[in-house]
Amino acid sequence: MCLAIPGRVVEVRGEGLERAGVVDFEGVRQDVSFAYLPDLQLGDYVLVHVGIALTKLDPADAETTLAEIRALAP
Repeated sequence: MCLAIPGRVVEVRGEGLERAGVVDFEGVRQDVSFAYLPDLQLGDYVLVHVGIALTKLDPADAETTLAEIRALAP
């Protein structure tokens, strides 16, 4: 089972299948391929699996999910 948490796009570079960038997961940053989501822009929220952004999220839904995850922390 995989657990995906929303991440915010903080860097975008390249074009087409070479499109990539950096996603911030609550302070942890990861290089991610954006090849499947060519319309991503800075500030968008995504779900990532094995280094590939698979889904763009509604910002309000992403913030709600992150707030609920933060509430679980001791």
